[in-house]
Amino acid sequence: MTIIRNGRVIRGGVIEAAGEVAFENGKIVPVPADASGAEIIDAAGRYVVPGFVDIHTHGGGGSDFLDNTVEAFLTAARLHAQHGTTTLLPTATSGTPEETVGILAVSKQASEVNIDGADMPGIHFEGPYFSPEQCGAQDPEMVRAPDPAEYEKILSLSDRILRWSAAPELAGSREFAAALRAHGVLPSIGHSNAEYDEVVQALNDGFTHITHLYSCCSTVHRRNAYRYAGIVESAYLLDGLTVEIIADGVHLPPPLLQQVYRFIGPDRTALVTDSMRGAGMPDGESVLGSLENGLKVIIEDGVAKLPDRTAFAGSVATMERLVRNMVQLAKATLVDAVKMATETPARIVGLTDRGTLEVGKRADIVLFDDEFCVSRTIVEGRTVYEG
Repeated sequence: MTIIRNGRVIRGGVIEAAGEVAFENGKIVPVPADASGAEIIDAAGRYVVPGFVDIHTHGGGGSDFLDNTVEAFLTAARLHAQHGTTTLLPTATSGTPEETVGILAVSKQASEVNIDGADMPGIHFEGPYFSPEQCGAQDPEMVRAPDPAEYEKILSLSDRILRWSAAPELAGSREFAAALRAHGVLPSIGHSNAEYDEVVQALNDGFTHITHLYSCCSTVHRRNAYRYAGIVESAYLLDGLTVEIIADGVHLPPPLLQQVYRFIGPDRTALVTDSMRGAGMPDGESVLGSLENGLKVIIEDGVAKLPDRTAFAGSVATMERLVRNMVQLAKATLVDAVKMATETPARIVGLTDRGTLEVGKRADIVLFDDEFCVSRTIVEGRTVYEG
């Protein structure tokens, strides 16, 4: 048994001064009255919180998951663990069918040998069923309407797909959503030009989540003399929708972070990095997607940009930066900011065994100080980072 003592534990919606957390065999257990024989970790006044859960990341540490190598997966998992992430969903941008199928096999292989990085329980496919008008940094040549023969084959190959982002206004999206739900996959609205009525229909069809709100999302617009609400407005109006935001302080300015926090709230909002291989790397040229077929980008000003600087191309953030920004820029309480990085994203993708420090949950734990600097990351009871 291991006991973390002398920490400010965030649990049950409060901060417990001088709190304690015990774990054994990878699970959180009650703190025993007699701690003799237990290993003691002195938190030294640091915050003790559940491990961060990043449900949308493309890589980090110089590696992208579409590199389709075990080492690329492990490199990204180690990099993000150093910043407090204990769970991440490797995310694949729109690619060839071969790349899409390949990431499933490599993901499984990497997870089997991953001993010092964030847990990778499943995959997030971001595309290729997107609106041509909302490609963003996605390759427009790869974007297409849902193809039943294609997605049914992919879904049959693995049970590791946890979420799939798509534009619900495309022809065949209702059938696509039904297929995802039948396989236990979360349909997410992303890179979409849907209007309010289409979002309502999508929600009824099972699209209950919105990928990176405000980024590649329709908003209020005019057609002839009439105004129409888009995905952004739908997120505020439809309580059945959850959202994710890239709170790197660049993709969304402070007023929008504050608006999401105030009007959508921590129970429906997840923080995601949407990080690409440049996370943890110096400024300069980089590649979004695979090294062979990816998109050249530039890292500067704390974000990845298209070479002509007309749009962002993914973030270079890590999760502790998002938590800090929600406190400092969005004026969220620390308890709420941590919830948006832990419990809420875990619930959104159905990972009910983690996200809080309740007894019986996985011992995924992070220690950080008042400056949000991570000093220890514990994944299923194993210390994978100590700094």
